[in-house]
Amino acid sequence: MLDDLKMIHERDAQDALGIAEKQWQQLEYGFELGDLSFPVENIVYAGMGGSALAALLSQTWPGYSIPFEVVRNYTLPAYVSDKTLCIVSSYSGNTEESVSSLEEALQKTPHIVVISSGGKLKEMAEAENLPYCQIPSGYQPRHAVLYNLKALIVVLVKAGLLSEDQTVQELNSAKDYLKEAIQEWVPTVPTEHNWAKQLALECVGKSVVIYGGPKMSPAAYKWKISFNENAKNIAWWNQFPEFNHNEFLGWTSHPVDKPYTVIDLRSNLEHERVQKRFEVTERLLSGMRPAPHVVQAHGETILQQLLWMVAFGDFVSLYTALLNGLNPTPVELIEKFKLALND
Repeated sequence: MLDDLKMIHERDAQDALGIAEKQWQQLEYGFELGDLSFPVENIVYAGMGGSALAALLSQTWPGYSIPFEVVRNYTLPAYVSDKTLCIVSSYSGNTEESVSSLEEALQKTPHIVVISSGGKLKEMAEAENLPYCQIPSGYQPRHAVLYNLKALIVVLVKAGLLSEDQTVQELNSAKDYLKEAIQEWVPTVPTEHNWAKQLALECVGKSVVIYGGPKMSPAAYKWKISFNENAKNIAWWNQFPEFNHNEFLGWTSHPVDKPYTVIDLRSNLEHERVQKRFEVTERLLSGMRPAPHVVQAHGETILQQLLWMVAFGDFVSLYTALLNGLNPTPVELIEKFKLALND
């Protein structure tokens, strides 16, 4: 079925697979932003859903040398002050939680940067003369994550919190690596040679549970979002080692034949004890849960592995959507929810 290109074209009417195939190009995008002289002690990033994903990914790469918190709420932490760099992001620019966060930030700190494709956030940034990164429009937020990541990296470089030369070099290397890797999962590669199609066949009709270690946990969360929004498929995620302190026991009761697909996102760059936890967990839970599908991250650097894992999850979830008989792009119920919330 997944080798039927006519079916794929009909169901994937907005060409989500094409966007996934070209997502490496998002890392080439140039954002215009002047130098930022922000003498800050901490960073707060306010965003929701797909707009928060870039910030979560950035905690794995490039990481931070000062406290960094991702806020997915209407309000900012009480500690936000004139020593805080506040980055407010919403792909549409109209996300009400992000608008609320920006309104509060304006009262607490002069160090604010806005990221969006337009909308209310752009209007507020222009009215307040705030530094602003405009992301290309026309995408679903989850499909524009690498635009958002690139914008965030530009902000950090301009604020003197990252080395521009080192960052650009790493991004270019990872971009080229991702471009090549993606070719193994595109629709023209038949199922017998296409790991993404094969894993999608294991996921269809089941709830998907994704696990990652600390370095791959942002990718695990991205997989969860992609299954929810692309495939309209329920999915959960969790992180090792926390998993072993509670959820681990949740698999030990109830019917052995549970209606789940378990996916472990593993990396050889995780802490050695985390890697061992995956192995011991798989052994001790054998027969108590479905055997996990192990996805071992490809790439030599943490950024290459992170991007590889994110992109692979995109293709798996998109093929699962097609198997579910769905167009992966629309999120109609979310739009209805937003309208109902304002009734």
